[in-house]
Amino acid sequence: MRLDPGLAELAARTKGFMPDDEAAALRQAAAAVAPGLWLEIGSYCGKSTVHLGSVAAEGGSHLVTLDHHHGSEENQPGWQWHDQSLIDPRTGRLDTLPSLRRTLSEAGLEGTVSVLVASTQQVAPWWTSPLTLLFLDGNHTEAVAQHDYAAFARHLLPGGLLAVHDVFPDPRDGGQPPWHVVQRALDEGTFTQVGTHGSLRLLERAAAEAVDPS
Repeated sequence: MRLDPGLAELAARTKGFMPDDEAAALRQAAAAVAPGLWLEIGSYCGKSTVHLGSVAAEGGSHLVTLDHHHGSEENQPGWQWHDQSLIDPRTGRLDTLPSLRRTLSEAGLEGTVSVLVASTQQVAPWWTSPLTLLFLDGNHTEAVAQHDYAAFARHLLPGGLLAVHDVFPDPRDGGQPPWHVVQRALDEGTFTQVGTHGSLRLLERAAAEAVDPS
């Protein structure tokens, strides 16, 4: 699925870490998903949110993007992916929420995307909504990556899409927690891998693993 040129330009200048080819693969996979509720874990400034939100808008789905907006470990001062321009001068803390809001406003996606500002640990105990798509791209520590998979993948309906970003089988290429999440999903027999694009893995929920929507 091609992205509108205006949205493509916006996504290109939005801060984030998703290459264009992986974003295109994510859009294509999302376009084949049944309409419903989608959940993105890890909003940052909204680059991937524009890609997913545009597909959701066209197909009649609604996207929730979940992030506490204070950045992961690698975004903090002194770490590799720190961006000083995202520091709130009033608090001295990283705050990506204003950037996300501007991105969604400029993209015209405020009616399609709901912004949920919290940690996944705060949301997991009360989340009950069935999903047709789940995109895991949040905190990549082992504990949180495993938590996010366990807490939210169980809400995917049969045939639903699980997309996992920053998956590196070789530890020399990047951190291992997202790779471990994919291996867990496959080992449990809950998901079948249906696509590989760079560091993006696409998995489909097995039909036998039905979810009670109540």
